[in-house]
Formats: sequence, C-alpha cells, structure tokens
Amino acid sequence: MTFLKRMSQLSFKPTPFLLFFLGFYVVLSTPEDPINCSSHNTNCTITNSYGTFPDRSICQAQKVFYPTQEEDLLRVVASATRKGKKMKVATSSSNSVPKWACPEGHNGWLISTKYLNRVMEIDAEKKTARVQSGVTLKQLMEGAAKAGLALPYTPYWWGSTMGGILGTGAHGSSLWGKGSAVHEQVVEIRIVTPAPPEHGYAKLHILTEEDQHLNAAKVSLGLLGVISQITFKLEPLFKRSITYVTENDSNLENKVITFGQEHEFADIIWYPNQHKAVYRVDDRVPIHTSGNAVYDFIPFRPTPAIQLLLRRTREEAEEFYGDSEEKCLVAKTDTNSLIASAYGLTNNGLVFSGFPAVGFHNHIQASGSCLGSDRNTKIATFCPWDSRIKGDFYHITTFSIGLSVVKNFIEDLKKLVELKPKAFCSIEMYNGILMRYVKGSSAYLGKQEDSVDFNIAYYRSKDPMAPRLYEDIIEEIEQIGIFKYGGLPHWGKNRNVAFEGVMNKYKNADKFLKVKDEYDPERLFSSEWSDQALGLKKRLMVSKDGCALEGLCICSNHNHCAPTKGYFCRPGKVYKKARVCAVSGY
Repeated sequence: MTFLKRMSQLSFKPTPFLLFFLGFYVVLSTPEDPINCSSHNTNCTITNSYGTFPDRSICQAQKVFYPTQEEDLLRVVASATRKGKKMKVATSSSNSVPKWACPEGHNGWLISTKYLNRVMEIDAEKKTARVQSGVTLKQLMEGAAKAGLALPYTPYWWGSTMGGILGTGAHGSSLWGKGSAVHEQVVEIRIVTPAPPEHGYAKLHILTEEDQHLNAAKVSLGLLGVISQITFKLEPLFKRSITYVTENDSNLENKVITFGQEHEFADIIWYPNQHKAVYRVDDRVPIHTSGNAVYDFIPFRPTPAIQLLLRRTREEAEEFYGDSEEKCLVAKTDTNSLIASAYGLTNNGLVFSGFPAVGFHNHIQASGSCLGSDRNTKIATFCPWDSRIKGDFYHITTFSIGLSVVKNFIEDLKKLVELKPKAFCSIEMYNGILMRYVKGSSAYLGKQEDSVDFNIAYYRSKDPMAPRLYEDIIEEIEQIGIFKYGGLPHWGKNRNVAFEGVMNKYKNADKFLKVKDEYDPERLFSSEWSDQALGLKKRLMVSKDGCALEGLCICSNHNHCAPTKGYFCRPGKVYKKARVCAVSGY
C-alpha cells in the first residue's frame, strides 16, 4: 500500500480555524496568551505553549493579575497572603513543559508577568542591564546591542522571558567563563515574597552577589515568590564565526569531551541512525572581522498551517502503520536539507554562501522568527508547535550527564542503535539529539558539575493510550540517562518520570528548601505537584492504565503499558534495570 493511500484512509478534518486562514489574507500569528478566563480575569485556565501539560491537564485558577510595576506585585502578593490564597507566576509564553505554573486547586491566583516587560536600564559604564522579569530574551538582546553590549550565553529560543529562563535554569552551550547558564550572569534579583502581618503581608528582597540567598533565587522554579527585576552583567558586543562540520559518529564518545573545551560556543547534533555527528565550531573573532551573518533557525521559522497539517498527518500515518522505513527516509531527507542550508544560518541575512559565517553575537545567539509579525503575508503561518492548529505534537526529554561519565552514556546509546537502528529515526525527524555544554553552577538547583545536556524530542500521540513506534527504546534512553548515569533533568523540559528522586542529586538541596521555607513558610507559591516533584510529598509517579506511555510512571505491571495493543512491561535491552513498554516479541 502506498504512503498516499495510507494517508487517505486516516481521518482528515481541517478545523474551521484552519479553513478560515487558508481563505483570507492574514498576519503571521502570534501565539495566544496561555491564560484564558471566562469572565474579566476570573474563572481562568492556564496551559503551556504546547497546549497541554505532561498529564494532559489544563490547570485552573480563580483569578489572574497583570501587574505592570513592583508596587503592583507587592499589593497582589499581600492580598493573597492575607487571604491565604495559593499563587503561581505565569509568563507570557509559558514555554515550560511541566506544571510549575499551575496553582493548586480551583481557587488559586495567577500572577502574569506579561506586562512586566520593560528594559529598565542599560548601564554602558557598568556593563549591566536591569530588566523586569517579563522581558523576553529578544528584548534584552536588542537593548544590549544598541548600547554596544551583549549577554554572552543564552538559550537558542528568544521567546522565553528572563524570569522564566531563571526559573528553570535555561542555558546555551559553553564550558568557558562562568558557563552557558544565564543565571550565572545575574548580579541582582528583586523578588516579592509573602510576609507576616506586621510587615504588611508582602516583602521585597533585594539580593546581590554578596547574599547567599541569591543562589536559591537564581534557579527558583517560581517557588520563592515573584521576581520583579533582574540585573545582568554584560560584555562588550563581539563577533562570532560559525562553521558546521559533519563527521561520522564513530569517535563521538571521545570527541565530545574535548570539543567543548576547544570552542567557546560549541554544540553537537547527533543523528544516531545515520551515524552522523554535526559539530558546531563556534568562536569569538575580532570585532573588525568582515561579515554580517544572521541565524534564523529553520525549525523556529513561521511555517504555513497547511504544511504543518500535512506533516503531522503523514507522521500519524507512519505511526499507525508502523512504517519505520518511511520515518527513516523522511528523517534522512530532512537532515540533509538542514545541513545543506546550515540550519538557517546566512552570511548576510539573506543567503548562505559558505563557511565560516561571521556576524555580530546578537544576530547569532538566538532566534524565533515565528513569533514575529508580517502584515504582507497571504498565508497563515505559525510556530510549528502552536496548539491552535494540527501541527507538531511531541514529548521532550532533556537531561545533563556529567563529563566524567558522558562517554559511557553515549556508548550505551550506541549499543541501542546497533540493536534497533530504526528506532532513532523518529528522534531524527525532530532534528536528532542536540548536545549542549553546561558548566557546574553556584545555584543551589543548578548543574552540579560540568556536563553535556542531551535534548531529545519525539512523537506524541493525541491518544494518551496509544503507544508510539519503538516505545521501549525511547523509554530506555530516558531511564539510562536519568537513573543509570544520574542525569539532572532540565527543570523546564521533561516528563514527570525525570523528576523521580531528583532532589537527592543536588548537594545543596537542603539549602534551597531552607530559603524556600523562610521566604514562603505557608507554601503559598507551592502546589501539590511541585511538592511531589521536589519529593516533599509522595506519589509524583501515578499508577494507572497507560501511565508509562506518557512518562507519568515507570511501568511495574503490564497495564501501565498497552497490553490490548501488544505492549507489555519488559526489562531494557541494554540497561536491564530499566522497565519499558515493549511490543510483544520485542
């Protein structure tokens, strides 16, 4: 049966929303606010930018507040504290996958930083930037560049807010200097917390580098209070030179350790089934070096809605028919196209003419043009993961492995590749395994040692009870990284299983919890889910039919998988202590 015939047998029902946009001139779509209320700022729900949390819930809240200045924050926190209301901080984009932004129950309050979006001051003499917590990375990059300054290390997505970046410990890729974590560039945080009645029910803390509490606030998970303002240390604006080098992955496990030490902004994209490793040779060059390169990463570009719909429908067909051959063909085609186009890197903002591509740091460090606006477009375009249309829908598993054991981890993954090479094609369809370098951190909940961060995205069914193709292999990768090698989960990009026993991996976990109890003794900024994730309450891992398919548990009996569809709980192939959902006869 041909692939097109298979697709035709699947239900194909474009939504009225999609049909509307296919027929009219429209602007490029800006993602909608993750908070929706049935009446003016009351009876609200919150989700993330993917449209659903790992347990597929949409969280509820009694009210949402949109402060614009620090005084507003103090009033809202004081009011909530006086009434004993649970609170959660929400950002304008809600990029975090887990449920950190969910209040407890239906009566909690949301405090959105959507309008705390001003760059307060760029001090060229001190080389600092003071911003409100809702300022996006793009705003900070542009503001700093106008003053001839730069934030040296950042994530690759410019749509995240600076408060959200600190909340989840987001980072770029570097072992140089203080490392790639944005919070290592923080010199001051202003944070509003609950307070006793004699202090007006709310208190402003101003934390500087001399204050040990800054190490708790730099990666806070939103559990200490509401960050009002952040001051970052900047550097003079500089230029970078980027060359992508594609090699066979035969020596990846050895080269990964030295490569990050040799190049300041190094990263690696690994395509295991294709035995390819793409090394990003990325370093500073003198400011007078010729070049005006721009990085507009292709997966972050605006994509036509019809293209996204067709791509998702094709992927569903491949999963439905177990068509791993088609997946591998698509993955190889997409990979070759990305490599040939330098992943969206251009030498002058228009065309790519060859390596090296040299440009100013602020034009290269991050991208996200699908968040922009173009009133001249005739076709509806979206970020590929926009939940309002039928587009990409996937899980993300991200963890860091210490440099001391990363060779062994990659060797284990290569054993899985040897056993089931086609299982990795579904990962390669989402641009393979991104490997970034992260340095050991001073933050209590930051990285504990110099590490390599592994970012893996893969297909997720709209049906929570539907196992994916090669379900067991992806689960085993997750459990090898998290449990066998003690991987630290990215706080903002994981399924629940990654947080099992997580606080035992942080040597200063008790110091963080002590600050948390001091700042919020009534746990108004905590929720049942956050307490479970930190191990303060039991039962983060649920026990119900199909829970292992969504990463809500590790299977301990067959019903945690999908026995009616031939998937049973089995030991791993390489890591025998793993428990994975495998098809019968695996």
